[in-house]
Amino acid sequence: MEKRIDFTEGKIISKLLVFAGPVLLALFLQAMYGAVDLLVVGKFGTSADVSAVSTGSQIMMTITNLISSLCMGMTIYLGQKIGEKRADEGGQIVGSGLAMFALVGLVLTVILPLTSTLLASIMNAPKEAFDLTVSYIAICGGGAIVIIAYNLIGGIFRGIGDSNTPLVTVLIACICNIVGDIALIAGLGMGAKGAAIATVMAQFVSVIISYLMIRRKQLPFYIDKKMLRFNGKIIRKILFLGTPIALQDLLVGVSFLVILSIVNSIGLNESAGVGVAEKVCVFIMLVPSAFMQSMSAFVAQNKGAGKIDRAVKGLKSAVGISFALGIIMFYTAYFHGDILSGLFSSDAEVIIASADYLKAYAIDCLLTCFLFCFVGFYNGLGYTSFVMLEGVLGAFAVRIPVSFLMSKIEPVSLFRIGLAIPCSTVLQIILCFIFLKYINKISRKKDN
Repeated sequence: MEKRIDFTEGKIISKLLVFAGPVLLALFLQAMYGAVDLLVVGKFGTSADVSAVSTGSQIMMTITNLISSLCMGMTIYLGQKIGEKRADEGGQIVGSGLAMFALVGLVLTVILPLTSTLLASIMNAPKEAFDLTVSYIAICGGGAIVIIAYNLIGGIFRGIGDSNTPLVTVLIACICNIVGDIALIAGLGMGAKGAAIATVMAQFVSVIISYLMIRRKQLPFYIDKKMLRFNGKIIRKILFLGTPIALQDLLVGVSFLVILSIVNSIGLNESAGVGVAEKVCVFIMLVPSAFMQSMSAFVAQNKGAGKIDRAVKGLKSAVGISFALGIIMFYTAYFHGDILSGLFSSDAEVIIASADYLKAYAIDCLLTCFLFCFVGFYNGLGYTSFVMLEGVLGAFAVRIPVSFLMSKIEPVSLFRIGLAIPCSTVLQIILCFIFLKYINKISRKKDN
């Protein structure tokens, strides 16, 4: 029998840590996956290559996050059925999910390469890096169906309480990507194009190997070819849970793309600097990101079992652990951002720009420990519409207008532009606390 975690019984902190550990490692490897592209390009390519990978990967990350968020609908649905002790329905949920995401993947595989020039234009890709940015988007977009399959595998297994299988799949992808980057960028001098090819090929190999591994695993439900169909009731439920999360991630991603577009209009070094800072940021946000995913699975199971009090205790534990580690990340990013940036670029001006932007992200490290755990908590409870609302308000009421206003203050400072990020997080945290008070009030009325 494959090892899966039952979150509805036993000690909360130990269960969370056991589950979050592999999730954290998987996110770390995923971060390494993206970081290696920029690291190798930064060492063996030009500033134009760095800018192209920065802009192109930000677009692809936005699309990938959109798909991952839709997958979260299936993860939550599966988790709730596991908590209700009705895992036998899992096969139909997974089968319908696979059919739906296969269609989405085919559509994106066709559309993204055709719109790559338009996307690069919208992003104000610097003139020196424009053609490279178009090529990066076109190549990665052509592999969209592979990227979706890769993320879908992780979503399914986190839903049944297995965080080890996604860790193995991302490890495979990371190793393949490193080999591909070294061969194509360092060896053949293909720059941004080599990074894009390595990304798609690595995920393709990972999906094939992962499929062979999964066939040998014992799942808590039965699935066959007949279940691979569009079951309207199940798809509506997946979309009901996943669409608000996806819209929130999409619109939040768009807000970051707007910031990058603003920076791209400033200059090539600033564009490359923010790209480097974004890669560093993925690492310093690993712990809250891991707890966000873990909280979704933890809370979904406990909601299914009717143990909401246990879910709240899990939220408090996750915030405490995440904040303690967030202090370390804040210090490192704020006072040693130049050292971190130097890992991804050898250009002094790019490093200075990146370190300046990272100071704003360092402040956000202390805040996301609260926000990300809240997001996982509300997703697990099924309040995905609220998650969408607070995310959209943070992005469009604060992040975009503040970054735009800061870009108009002379001399232009990437630190001031970056301050839009923690400012939006503060608003989102306030909204999360207000909503928690609201649902507690509703719960007390029902009990009376």
